[in-house]
Amino acid sequence: MKLKYEGGRLIILGEPDRLHPSVVFDDRIQHYVAEGYQYADLKKFYPEIEDSVFSDVPLNLKHEEKLRQYQKHAVDIWASNTNTGIVVLPTAAGKTHVGIEAISRVSSSTLVIAPTIELVQQWRERLSRVFNIKVGQIGGGEKDIQDVTVSTYDSAYLMAETLGNRFRFLLADEVHHLAAEKYAEIARMYASPFRLGLTATFERLDMLHERLEQFMGGKVFELGYEELSEYLANYEIIRIPVELEPEEEEEYHRNREIFTSYLRRHRITMRGPWDFEKFILSSWNPEGREALIAWRTAREIAFNARVKVDTVRYVLSKHRNERTIIFTEDTSSAYLISKEFLIPCITYLTPGKERKKYFDMFRSGEISAIATSRVLDEGVDVPDASVGIVLSGSGSARQFRQRLGRLLRPSQGKRSVLYEVLASGTSEYSTSRRRRKGVPGTVDDGKA
Repeated sequence: MKLKYEGGRLIILGEPDRLHPSVVFDDRIQHYVAEGYQYADLKKFYPEIEDSVFSDVPLNLKHEEKLRQYQKHAVDIWASNTNTGIVVLPTAAGKTHVGIEAISRVSSSTLVIAPTIELVQQWRERLSRVFNIKVGQIGGGEKDIQDVTVSTYDSAYLMAETLGNRFRFLLADEVHHLAAEKYAEIARMYASPFRLGLTATFERLDMLHERLEQFMGGKVFELGYEELSEYLANYEIIRIPVELEPEEEEEYHRNREIFTSYLRRHRITMRGPWDFEKFILSSWNPEGREALIAWRTAREIAFNARVKVDTVRYVLSKHRNERTIIFTEDTSSAYLISKEFLIPCITYLTPGKERKKYFDMFRSGEISAIATSRVLDEGVDVPDASVGIVLSGSGSARQFRQRLGRLLRPSQGKRSVLYEVLASGTSEYSTSRRRRKGVPGTVDDGKA
């Protein structure tokens, strides 16, 4: 028998004397086939099979990075799990170091995938420097394939059929993206026997994360902020409630009632983002559209309450000249803060060169505050800050931990503080409770 790879599938040439549970007969080609990710299992099940799936040669990837004990332990556990699994570490805990050590130990052809071009470029630059090799890039207008290559999720998905047997090691940064149906095809079609996922939080999302268990080997290692306190800056989280103005409050509750009445009539329960997606799908009628518009209007009122701007002014004056990041959930709110306080704003619309310029100014102290929307919530290497202000956000614990992590790079005598500014009497309070779950250090008295 012979095993080969073609178009995202493994093909068995010859007649097997026994069938692996994942193997099926394809009448069109008259051969037994399996999905790409089953490669390692098939090799174990058919030790006698002639393997022509990969044609790469071993590499010799050494590095001189210093690992913390928990980072080394994470890679040890991952390696003992047949070089597969997901490592969960909070932002600022050095997930990249874990990835570098794993690449070194495997020393095989490696594809690192990341959700944004900024992250791809960061990985490429870091791996080139650490291993002193040429690192390829797929995405962002480039298609340079090397033994160690970094790619966006989109490019890895589009090229899955042709690249699926090019890399023995698949390293997924921000691996929770692989839970999405589209990107799950990357993990499904690539034959890579070695797999590592990195993420700040591993939120359970039922069927979505069953895909990560199936394709990436499940969670093998996790540490939270409370277990890494000796490696991170001291911090506290302070909740600041603010009161809507009377006309804002009236408008908020009127629109909120339209939305919640629709949910009650249609027996829709909101337990997570997947339920909201069901609501969106059910809103393609006049009543549903009215409910969706009402939800958006109420949300914008809570996000952009006028008193929130005054609260930002107070916090900035309290922490004058301290590096501060102001986080918002939407682009318009970020630009509003930018205009009000004459500070740079970074959103998905900000060009790469302009973004770098702002980061350099922030790092040097030329500016002490930046406003941003969700674009900095994931992975991007942001200069050190000690103060964060969350003006608006989702209920995602992952987003909240990422924002907190921006403040936690340690330095002598540093103590960081993250403020949550919440509109009293709105859904922001329940949203805050959800996202802060499992994050220690919260003060609920509302005092700044």
